[in-house]
Amino acid sequence: MKNKENKMRDIRIEKITLNIGTGQPGDKLDKAVILLQTIAQQKPIKTKTMKRIPTWGLRPRLEIGCKVTIRGKKAELLLSRLLDAIDHSLAFRNFDNKGNLSFGIPEYIDIPNTQYNPQIGIIGLEAAITFQRKGYRISKRRYKKIRIPISHQITQEDSINFLKNKFQVRLKEDDH
Repeated sequence: MKNKENKMRDIRIEKITLNIGTGQPGDKLDKAVILLQTIAQQKPIKTKTMKRIPTWGLRPRLEIGCKVTIRGKKAELLLSRLLDAIDHSLAFRNFDNKGNLSFGIPEYIDIPNTQYNPQIGIIGLEAAITFQRKGYRISKRRYKKIRIPISHQITQEDSINFLKNKFQVRLKEDDH
């Protein structure tokens, strides 16, 4: 049971990214920015298109969405609120190969401590949670960058167990 005692194996939340894609600039995008600012208490950035897709009316550098990234203790508190919005139940398909998690919230009023704003209306959002362990910096540093060894990478099972233990998350059956 060496791994249980090793502090380097502890999983933590690196960041939470909240995203709203409106598909068009204008009033909907402004409402989405206001919503993310009220949920995260941070200023969101607008995301831009990279390609031209004439059938959808998209051109390069057109602002069509917004996102905000939350880190640290604030991220843990926000994750517990987001999990309350979905009743602490996730599907196995919400996890990727690296153990990261993403899910959608159909209506922002489901998030606890979030009041309905009639100027915004009803908007849904996506949440992407990235997990990491101590030592992950070696893959991002500038000098002597190294890949994370396979034995230290986070798996789906690791992140599921972390969420079950820390946030009392249940896995529901996938309905394909």
